[in-house]
Amino acid sequence: MKYERVEKAVFLSRPNRFTASVLLEAREEICHVKNTGRCAELLIPGTEVWLCPGTGQKRKTKYDLIAVKKGGRLVNMDSQAPNRAAGEWLRAGGLFANPLAVRPEVKYRGSRFDFYLEGAREKGFLEVKGVTLEEEGTAMFPDAPTERGLRHIRELTESLREGYDAWILFVIQMKGVHRMIPNDRTQPQFGEALREAKRAGVRILAMDCLVTEDSMIIDREIPVDLGEIGNERKEECHGA
Repeated sequence: MKYERVEKAVFLSRPNRFTASVLLEAREEICHVKNTGRCAELLIPGTEVWLCPGTGQKRKTKYDLIAVKKGGRLVNMDSQAPNRAAGEWLRAGGLFANPLAVRPEVKYRGSRFDFYLEGAREKGFLEVKGVTLEEEGTAMFPDAPTERGLRHIRELTESLREGYDAWILFVIQMKGVHRMIPNDRTQPQFGEALREAKRAGVRILAMDCLVTEDSMIIDREIPVDLGEIGNERKEECHGA
């Protein structure tokens, strides 16, 4: 997935969870942050960030903040990017070759799953979770308690009993990670639900991404370790 007309800026401050103040071409600009988490480990004053022009006639800001530099790498912060990148990856045969159907935003019981998939021998639901929290090469989810995410896992597990296949895809919005774990210190119920889902037959995948200033593409599979406990954080950034 690509962005158009991306510009580099410098992060100054974050007045609230929806906006950030940045320095763009020697002028201060207020932009929309496409991630409602606090993201304190990413949005540090003086950090390079990347903006793209926003869409919508009623918006109050001209730009969206989409990426940030963390150390020597780029992290995509756009909470909508994982689903867009996953859709491209699925349609290109990333999960299984020659998919017969890749339908987004499909209702099932009380939930709306990100994708309904059909292949030669598979049919079922896939839920995408974007991951921006990383420490020492370990990606973690969730970074804040998520009742919606917990409900999705349980309903994916229920769908197996009706003959569907089920997948959870963690899209890690950066390179440079070597494993993915549930963040049990933040929400142990999520980790337990994930382990129960795997035991029931839900397939759990994690993929990292090639991130540039104007694009994010799903790249390679990262091992998922369900036996580890995530490191406790004081300041964390919400995922999808």
